[in-house]
Amino acid sequence: MKKLLLIGLIGVFLIASCKTRTGHLTGTLGRPVYHPEVPLGMVYIKAGSYQMGENDADVPFLHQTRAKTVSIQAFYMDQTEISNNEYRQFVDWVRDSIAREKIYLSDLIEDDQASDFINYKDLYFNEGDLEYVEFDPSDRETSRSIFSLNWDRRFSYDDEDYVPILADLYYPEPQRFYKRRVIDTRKLMFRYYWIDYVEAAKRGRIDVVRDGYDYQGVKQVDNHRMLNTGPDAFTQEPQGQDLDMGRFNKKGQNNAIRGHENRQRFIIDEVINVYPDTLCWVRDFTYSFHDPMTNMYFWHPAYDNYPVVGVTWQQAKAFSVWRTQLLNDWLTEMGELFVNDFRLPTEAEWERAARGDLNMSQYPWGGPYIRNESGCFLGNFKPMRGRYFEDGGFHTVKVFSYNPNGFGLYCMAGNVSEWCETAFDESMYEFSHDLNTDYRYDAMDWDPPSMKRKVTRGGSWKDVGYYIRNATRSYEYQDTAKSFLGFRNVQTHLGRGGSDFSKEGGEEIRSDINLR
Repeated sequence: MKKLLLIGLIGVFLIASCKTRTGHLTGTLGRPVYHPEVPLGMVYIKAGSYQMGENDADVPFLHQTRAKTVSIQAFYMDQTEISNNEYRQFVDWVRDSIAREKIYLSDLIEDDQASDFINYKDLYFNEGDLEYVEFDPSDRETSRSIFSLNWDRRFSYDDEDYVPILADLYYPEPQRFYKRRVIDTRKLMFRYYWIDYVEAAKRGRIDVVRDGYDYQGVKQVDNHRMLNTGPDAFTQEPQGQDLDMGRFNKKGQNNAIRGHENRQRFIIDEVINVYPDTLCWVRDFTYSFHDPMTNMYFWHPAYDNYPVVGVTWQQAKAFSVWRTQLLNDWLTEMGELFVNDFRLPTEAEWERAARGDLNMSQYPWGGPYIRNESGCFLGNFKPMRGRYFEDGGFHTVKVFSYNPNGFGLYCMAGNVSEWCETAFDESMYEFSHDLNTDYRYDAMDWDPPSMKRKVTRGGSWKDVGYYIRNATRSYEYQDTAKSFLGFRNVQTHLGRGGSDFSKEGGEEIRSDINLR
């Protein structure tokens, strides 16, 4: 009896303790527990340091700088280059989103039928009017600006009700072959947003205004702090002022909080065509026969598992944003936590991954040789005197060809060169930090071509052996597309990211990389 009474008292105490606070520091209660999980198709690259750069002479003078030690936070990287089929999912998504938008906004279908194409059942809270907005089927323009597209609603492009609505998505009849209806790829435009953190940080450098006067005694606008940066160098647009969110105490000390008056200037709105440049095969090799690759490479199933090419640096960034949105939308529906953004790797991350935890190796497989003991080539490049097929590939090969490196990554040498996030500068190693060495420059249209260079790594099927080494760096212009240039994504690991990170969440990390 006494034991039962004791258990009851303990239960009452526990219930009461859940409803009341103890007065001690406990942290925010009810926070979800985060369990790290390797994204599908990616591998884990543990945190570490390595010697970045050439380990021997820069024979062809390929813009190398002296080696330096850098440290890299743990991250995930695509096991393979992004394939044609994976990128086609992005293209099809853009095509279908445009079609759904057209169907919903069209006057050719009834309101109730059109309403199936948006998530109008989702309540939208209008902060201006402090009330929930109800769906109005007759005001489609307003409704579409509020509610998202409904992807559960299926439709056919051949449906007689939708054919006239979607007619302008196709090439006009004079531009068709044998009267076949083909999507006009010039109209596949993707709109996305990104935040310019670098610019926002620069504009936060301010001079505190006291009693309405700056340090020069000039009267300033009330309740504002002055930026110590002048007008924009190119546009001459005033860079604005920061709201003064601070207060002076009795000692005359200002506890100013940084807060931009108009955060919109740092939210960049981008619209870009997503279809690859399929003519790059002919453009890159004028006196070579590449018509079959132009006609078939991107869309034919035979090349589904080949790396996508003809993609600019800007298109690769847009793909990364879309991929993040795709996964986070699904995680939201499942009631799970958001993941970190997918993005292009920095130059330092790429080289760290390529070395496969072999710090001083010249190639991803280790050692100074490009053949194995049997005399077989270990990657897809230009062997010997242009005997391209000696390594098993005439052009590109499937993304999971040859043996992976120590981290489980395929084709880090050869096949296609890969875009990096990093802007190219010959002396970048000299002025960059040793924490994930990187250099960013958001080039404008009026910038000279030298400011539009982005780092490419890994070499390609058309390069000789030197160019596929781990440390060899080169560049291409951000708005160009090449038949030998692709990309893969990375995602920063949240947490310490050591070799024992699988225990961070209290359970073994799950990996689905073998499902690819």
